[in-house]
Amino acid sequence: MKSPFLAALAVLFLLRLVAGALLPLSADEAYYWLWSRHLSAGYFDHPPAIAWLIATGTTLFGQTPFGARVAGIVLSFGASALIWDCARTLLGSNRAGGLACLLFNLTLMATVETMVATPDTPQIVAAAAFFWALSKVALTGDGRWWLAAGIAAGLGLLSKYSTLFLGSGALIWLIACPSMRRWLTSPWPYAGAVLALAIFAPNLLWNAGHGWATVAFQFGRIGASHFTLKYLGEFVGAQALLASPFILALGLLGLSRLRWTDKAEALLAALLWPSLVYFLWHSLHDRVQGNWPCYLYPVLAVLAASVWYRTDWQGWRASVQRWSVRFAIPVAAVFVFLGYAQALAGIVPMGRKDPLARLLAVGLPQVVTELDTLRKANGADAIVTTDYATTAWLTFYSPFKIISFGEDYRWPEAKLAPVSHAPLLYVAEDRRDLHQELAACFATIQPLVNLDRERKGIAIAHYRVWRLEGSKTASCGRMP
Repeated sequence: MKSPFLAALAVLFLLRLVAGALLPLSADEAYYWLWSRHLSAGYFDHPPAIAWLIATGTTLFGQTPFGARVAGIVLSFGASALIWDCARTLLGSNRAGGLACLLFNLTLMATVETMVATPDTPQIVAAAAFFWALSKVALTGDGRWWLAAGIAAGLGLLSKYSTLFLGSGALIWLIACPSMRRWLTSPWPYAGAVLALAIFAPNLLWNAGHGWATVAFQFGRIGASHFTLKYLGEFVGAQALLASPFILALGLLGLSRLRWTDKAEALLAALLWPSLVYFLWHSLHDRVQGNWPCYLYPVLAVLAASVWYRTDWQGWRASVQRWSVRFAIPVAAVFVFLGYAQALAGIVPMGRKDPLARLLAVGLPQVVTELDTLRKANGADAIVTTDYATTAWLTFYSPFKIISFGEDYRWPEAKLAPVSHAPLLYVAEDRRDLHQELAACFATIQPLVNLDRERKGIAIAHYRVWRLEGSKTASCGRMP
C-alpha cells in the first residue's frame, strides 16, 4: 500500500518545491528574511527559529525566494515522515500511516505553511516531532522518549509560543489517562521539561534584555473584549477551507469518539482540546487568524485516518464517515490545485480582492523599475519607508538603500542611517501613507507620482511616491 501514497506525496512535494522557487515572497517572509540578516536569540514579533532557517537556506541558495524557503520545505518532508510513523504507531497500521501523511499534505494549511518561510513552518515540524515522541512513549513505555519530546518542545517554543498548548496537552494526558499517571512520579517527564526550558532559555534571556517585547506582544492578544458571535463562523469557515471540509469532518468525527481510558486515543484528545477550547473562546471575543491552529494539523490528520477504515459507525455518523471518505481526497486535491493555480497564474482576475496577489509580491518588480527611474531623475540617495511590509519587500527585491522611519522597535540591531543632504524618495501604499508625519523630519515634501502593483494589467495595490529634502533630524531612520 505504500506505492500509491508515496507517488501522491512525491507529486505534492515536487509542487511545493516548484512553487517555493517560483512564487514571490510575501511581505511577512521578506520581513523574516530581514531578521536573518541580523541573527539573534529573539525578535519583536516572534522567537528566532524562522530567521535561522532562512539564513541557512540563503547561505546555500542565495537571496532568492527558494533560498528563503528551502530549509523549511526540506524539514516538512521530515515532518511528513513523522506523521506517517505516528499514525502507524497509534493506529497499528502502516496503511493508516500513509493515509494520515497524505491527508496532512493535502490540506491547504500544510500546503501553504510548510512552503512559505514563516514561524508556522518550524512550529509545525516541531509539533509533529513532539507528537511522534509522545506516541513512542505510549507504545514503548520507555522514559527516554520524554527527552526527545523535550527537545521538540524547546524547538517549538523557539518557533512560536503557542507550542505551550501542546505542553499543557501532554500534562493533561498524564493526569486524565489512568494508565499514564505512573509517569507523574517518574523523573523522565520532568527531565524532558527541563531540557525544553534549556533550549528555550536563549529567547527568554533575550526578552529579559529587551523589555519582554515578544512576550508582551504575543500574550497581549489573549485579553478578552466584549462577547460577540461575529468571529466564530469566520474561525470555523477558515478551518474548513484550510483543512478542506471532509478532512475536517473526519477529524471532528474521530475526536467525538476518543476514550480517555485508552492511552493512544487520550493522547490525541489531550493534544487537541486545550487549543480548541482556547481558539473557540477567543473567537467569541476577537478574530482568530486562520493559521494559528497550524500546529494541530499533524494530530488532525492522524484523527482523520483513524476514522477512515472504521466500519462500526451508526446513524448520522455513518453517513458523515461514508461521504467524507468518498470526497476527502478529491476535494482536497482540487483545493490544492486551485490554490497553486491562483497563486502562480492568477487564473481568476480579482485585482485588489485577490488575497494571494496582495499577500505575495506580485507585480513588485515593475514598481521597482519605475522607482529606479524616478530615483535617478530626482537624484535621490535612498528610498524612505514607514511600514515593515514595504521596507522588507523593497530591501529584498530592489538594489536601493532603504531607510525605515518610525518602526525602530522592529530593527533593534539595524544601523542608523547617516543624514543625507541629497533628496530622498518616500514610498508607501496608499492605505499606509504617513507623509504628514514626515513633515517634522524634512523641510519639503513634494508629491511625485502614484504607482500601481499589477497582475495582468489589473491593479493589486496603489503606491504613492513623495520627494523629500532637507532633513531636520540628526539621523535618517534605520537601515534594516
